Amino acid sequence: MANVFDFFDPRQPSPELPRLDNDVANAVDGNLTRLQQEVDAATGTGEILTTAVRRHGQHMLAEHSRRGRQQAEDARALFENLRQQYGSHTLAGSWLEYLRDASERAILTADTLRKRGDIFLEHEAANCPPVLIYDYEVVMDGKDLPYPCNYFLLKILPPEGVTIDDTRRPYVIIDPRAGHGPGIGGFKPDSQVGVALRAGHPVYFVAFRSRPEPGQYLSYVTRAEAAFVREVMRRHPKASKPVIIGNCQGGWATLLLAAINTDLTGPIVINGAPVAPWAGKVGENPMRYNGGVLGGTWVPMFFSDLGGGIFDGAWLVQNFELLNPSRTLYRKYTDLYRDIDKGDKVFLEFETWWGGFFLLTEAEIRWVVEQLFVGNRLAKNEARIEPGRPVDIKAIRAPIIAFASHGDNITPPQQALNWIVDTYADVQEIRIRGQRIIYMVHEQVGHLGIFVSSQIARREHTEMASTLQTIEALAPGLYEMIIEDIQEQDGRTTFTVGFVERSLDDIRGLDDGVADERPFAAVARASEVQAQFYDALVRPAVKAAVTPTSAELSRALHPKRLERALASSQNPAMATVENAAKVVRESRHRAAAGNPFVAAENLWFQWVEQGIDFWRDSRDAAYELSFHSLWGSPWARAFGRTHEARRTLKHIDELRGLPEVAAALYNVNRGGFVEAVIRMLILLAESRGGVRRDRLERSSKVLTQDEPFKSLGAERRAMIIHEQTLIVTYEPERAIETLPLLLPTPAERELAARIVRFVPGHRSEMSPGTLALLRRLEEVLGLPVSSEDVDADPLEAAAAVESMAPVAAVNTETAQAASAARRPRRAPSAAVRPKPRTDTKTETVAGADPQPESQAAAARDPKTEAGPATNVPETAPGTPAKPSRRAQPAKKA
Repeated sequence: MANVFDFFDPRQPSPELPRLDNDVANAVDGNLTRLQQEVDAATGTGEILTTAVRRHGQHMLAEHSRRGRQQAEDARALFENLRQQYGSHTLAGSWLEYLRDASERAILTADTLRKRGDIFLEHEAANCPPVLIYDYEVVMDGKDLPYPCNYFLLKILPPEGVTIDDTRRPYVIIDPRAGHGPGIGGFKPDSQVGVALRAGHPVYFVAFRSRPEPGQYLSYVTRAEAAFVREVMRRHPKASKPVIIGNCQGGWATLLLAAINTDLTGPIVINGAPVAPWAGKVGENPMRYNGGVLGGTWVPMFFSDLGGGIFDGAWLVQNFELLNPSRTLYRKYTDLYRDIDKGDKVFLEFETWWGGFFLLTEAEIRWVVEQLFVGNRLAKNEARIEPGRPVDIKAIRAPIIAFASHGDNITPPQQALNWIVDTYADVQEIRIRGQRIIYMVHEQVGHLGIFVSSQIARREHTEMASTLQTIEALAPGLYEMIIEDIQEQDGRTTFTVGFVERSLDDIRGLDDGVADERPFAAVARASEVQAQFYDALVRPAVKAAVTPTSAELSRALHPKRLERALASSQNPAMATVENAAKVVRESRHRAAAGNPFVAAENLWFQWVEQGIDFWRDSRDAAYELSFHSLWGSPWARAFGRTHEARRTLKHIDELRGLPEVAAALYNVNRGGFVEAVIRMLILLAESRGGVRRDRLERSSKVLTQDEPFKSLGAERRAMIIHEQTLIVTYEPERAIETLPLLLPTPAERELAARIVRFVPGHRSEMSPGTLALLRRLEEVLGLPVSSEDVDADPLEAAAAVESMAPVAAVNTETAQAASAARRPRRAPSAAVRPKPRTDTKTETVAGADPQPESQAAAARDPKTEAGPATNVPETAPGTPAKPSRRAQPAKKA
């Protein structure tokens, strides 16, 4: 370090001594470096803009040209038809016929809209009950829990002819709360509910009322969902842990539940869940830009203040409709008008769900926007469900099955799957942490089709349900689930399921890089600044101007509610429509199928629809170009640099130092028959790289139905699979060389060798790597090399059953003791359970320590999403079942 005299020494200074001319040179060099970085960044932004223009232009040119050519052909056919009718002097008669038909269809369509309005008002008056087609009973009510919320747990009652086995794994389905109400997962017989019921599984449904409880936080909902799952486990003590299915917004809610309550869930299935909302392809996924173009967190804060602290979900529904306005605002009604003679049952059933608008508290919608959609904090490991309670997806130990679709324009595959890339360093880390992640990507089904499509239910959801047990027998890792259709000779279509091992690069390959996600960091920071500005300077005035009456009136006057209410029978003008519709039905006159004016009507509908689509495509292109031009600028990049950081990922060498890895490697030469067989099966899976369903079913049968594996229990079996996976991953040679220590007797070695030959199937179907590994295992165990195919399960032989009986008895005793220790216990009655107090500076909840004043203040602060951060047990009682209710909302009070 230089001292003060060095700076004024007339002799030649040391080269290490700072000098003014060096400072200038360094400054110039640093500025040139930064300039080069900015030029590179500007070039990157220019490439993104160029790509966006090219892809939008290509899509618009190809799509609208194709449709234009088709419409031109239809127009030529129409004019030819008109010319022929003109020549035969029947044109006037066709015109009169069409006028009557069109007028009658208009009356019938208006009457259907009147029915929709009546259903809407009845549905709202009944507090928007679930639109399930199944009978159900209420098992638990979230409003009775220590932290009350508007969620409640339903038990689905099986329809006639369906038998439920209470020892089978229960299903718990969580529907999205994104403006609409619950029930879409059980909207049809061919649905998630229907698939599980037909397989004999108990099915439970997490539903919610249209209005939240006062002071409700998202953390209250997560606690309630945990209590519901515990109650399901208590009701089915002999069953495996429940499968949790989360649809759309219910998907990330399921991840929250599983990450915070790692002891509760079995496999979790997330369908079309936007977990990484910044992700997407340039020129293809425009919805992600709305926050940066239309405003950030302050917008839902403002609408919540107008609603007296309640955010109206009708705004979310309107947002969805504007995503594809030609379908939701135009074609839906023209299709109804065109096909009104086919009936309106399907239209009214769907509109019952679509028109059930649900409310959220300001704290809930703010958490969703800040932590997820704008902040992307869940994928970056920065989300907090409440103060001091972070959410880490890595904590999840249950298998995760993610379903996405290329046809989903709301949650594209990148948003549904990129959280895997953001969370784990590589597949090795997934394996080391004992996780099984299976993903499946459909080619074309849309967002709602993932939940309501009968075809998807019969294929994807059915196959997922049928392979859940076998999925748990997979070695930890990342897999793609591939379903292939096989046409049988009798005409029936069956499916073959395969699991192919994938790497993180396979998921990255679904995206076009992350350079287009960098501007979202500036949006996230700007959103925080805007929210603080609004909260400090604007919110007080807005709140002062809002009264309970004005808040309720603002909801009643929302365009989506108003259009339905004005068309209902409560509008005196609609009485004329109802009477006219009765007359039309009694003397309906349809136009002939070849009427040219009907064809002209359809052609006109297509022209208008294409015009709306062209406007939508132009709007989406403008949004994307505006977004990257604004938030990709040098100022925006500098502004958002603090929010660019992604999750710090561990290197593979650091992962080897994890305690679970060290513990597993310490046990490389410890264990017995169970550990040896599982280790060899994992080695075989490593050599194959993919697992066909037939092989997976044989492996699952051995590990879940045969002794001594059956008596292990699911959790202990998963622990052993995890441990042996770590051994095979880090010490594959020692894993093979130490097998004789685990199998000391010749009988055990012979039986184990037959099992590992039985699982892969016939030798003719094995890969060369699998055959080589089998020979190596037999040599290490001192067994003669065998070319025999093992067709029958070796563990079903009488000698094997007898030899394994003592081990099975010990396993059973251990599993029963562990199960008794973990079994949820019924808590005290809800009638005497204390509720959180909000009129004091500290809160004391039964079973919890007194809460510090700062935490209590945070819990009461509407700007803080989190609820109280006390250590409240998340168990909750099972309230007595309420009377069974029919799921059709029009029939319920």
